[in-house]
Amino acid sequence: MKETLRDLAVVLLVAGTVFFTQLGATRLWDRDEPRNAGCAAEMLAANDWVTPVFNGELRTHKPVLTYWFMMISYALLGVNEFAARLPSALFGTGTCLCAWFIGRRLFGPSAGVWSAVVLATTMMFGVASRAATPDAPLIFFSTLAMAIYVAGVTPRAGAGRPGIVRDYPQHWRTVACMFACMGVAVLAKGPIGLVLPTAVIGMFLLIRRLPEWNGVPKRPWLTAAIRLVRPFAPLHFLKTCWMMRPVTAVLVAAAVALPWYIWVHLRTDGEWTYGFFLTHNFGRAMQSMEGHRGGVWFYPAMLLVGFFPWSIFWLPVAIDSIRTARKPSPISGSMLFALCWAGVYVGLFSLAKTKLPSYITPCYPGAALLTGAFIDRWSRRELVLTRIWPRLAFGSLIAVGVITATAVPIAAQLILPGEELLGVVGLLPILGGSVALLLVERDQLRWSARTMAGTAALFATLLFGVLADRVDEHRHLEDLVEATYASDDVADVDVASLSSMEASWVYYLRKPVPVIADGEDARKFLESADPQGRRRVLVTTRRRVERAEQEPMLEEFAVSRVPYFMENDDEILILRAGHAERTAADDADTIIR
Repeated sequence: MKETLRDLAVVLLVAGTVFFTQLGATRLWDRDEPRNAGCAAEMLAANDWVTPVFNGELRTHKPVLTYWFMMISYALLGVNEFAARLPSALFGTGTCLCAWFIGRRLFGPSAGVWSAVVLATTMMFGVASRAATPDAPLIFFSTLAMAIYVAGVTPRAGAGRPGIVRDYPQHWRTVACMFACMGVAVLAKGPIGLVLPTAVIGMFLLIRRLPEWNGVPKRPWLTAAIRLVRPFAPLHFLKTCWMMRPVTAVLVAAAVALPWYIWVHLRTDGEWTYGFFLTHNFGRAMQSMEGHRGGVWFYPAMLLVGFFPWSIFWLPVAIDSIRTARKPSPISGSMLFALCWAGVYVGLFSLAKTKLPSYITPCYPGAALLTGAFIDRWSRRELVLTRIWPRLAFGSLIAVGVITATAVPIAAQLILPGEELLGVVGLLPILGGSVALLLVERDQLRWSARTMAGTAALFATLLFGVLADRVDEHRHLEDLVEATYASDDVADVDVASLSSMEASWVYYLRKPVPVIADGEDARKFLESADPQGRRRVLVTTRRRVERAEQEPMLEEFAVSRVPYFMENDDEILILRAGHAERTAADDADTIIR
């Protein structure tokens, strides 16, 4: 019991440090964060818990679960960045606890701790756990469903050796709870919350339940092809699907998720249903949207980047995991399950045309289980590696540190003047990798692994808590708000935009900002009097004004200028109607350089 509490404390300490340090310090990052946070704020203001709305328009991108949690957080803490991100940080911590539980059941107590620590300190999972997006709720409820499955097929802690002892949970209540969690995941991000976790478990069962087959030695290519398709033999496939209780799955998941889907369908006359399922699900699968594309290499490459710094072990982890899964042992089934978890997500999303790095983050707990089990076995000398593998791994970590320490000052000089010292963050991988490598050479494997864990946790904390805050200082969003409203109250100003829109403008201006596509219409908006006497303000960019061939507006209206983040050749313009009533001194005060 004492060891269990100690392990739990370690997991909570690492996850809490990485996810909560400076959580609300930075403004929301365009474009997804302010869209989601703004949608929740608008729903709360309207006291509408059914229909997602952002910028005064129906938002069909995602289901409602994320907004519900943000609305609760806003009600308790106010509408701010910390409240918007708090649900994600809590769900990220919960996912680490699930990984700890699953690792304990599949590989043993110490492997559970390593799996959770690895997961908490990877880059992409850290982003998901600190961002106001639906990813953290989706990952949590998907992982919780996996944890329930593992609880149903493994012996209780202390009741036997870790590992999978049966194919499928025996009790109906366990299966119902598992699919109920998937139903909640459907409320977070749609059908993938049910389809993909089910596919992971199904793939594991298809492979695990295959009868022995010796193949055709004289034709290895044919043997490989047959081994690949054997799990999908019709009779074997149908038997496996039926064993998973598909009727229970559909009924339980539908009971959880379907009421809201029906409600929003009726409330919007089918518009939300059409936009979400046909555009943002079917459309993204069938064609590349918003320029997000890539080949079959995309997700394997993104997994290496997003899983950093632990991806430095990817090759020995892959070799050992496949080798262990293929030969009989108490943990061969556990390895196969974790491999299916990572492989199904990467494989299926590689088939979709629209590709984003965040799409495969639900597979990170599976990859963390593989890595955590590997680190645990290696540090305890249960797994013997030749010296070349740790040298390559920690050498890669040192190389990334050198590149970071060199590239960050150069990039900062170009886009973040004055922040060249941020390159010192690269010294941490250099130092950590060097110490870990030295400890390996001295055969102190356990301390080498612990050094790697400390380096990963500190690197993630500095990256999210310090470096991101310094970058955020250059965004000037407070200047945008001040220049837009000047001395006016928010309710006394009508705001619109010319052919450009950042979601953060809507969130921080605290009101809908309709987009005007035509330059002449923008001029009419500024020149026409508001019947209720509100001041007219147009927020746009210099480049958009030039494209609309409306440069004279810069002379006719009081113009404030705000630096446009990451757009050095452009700037945000604030054009205010009635500028002739202002004095020259007033105009000068509104110019922000």
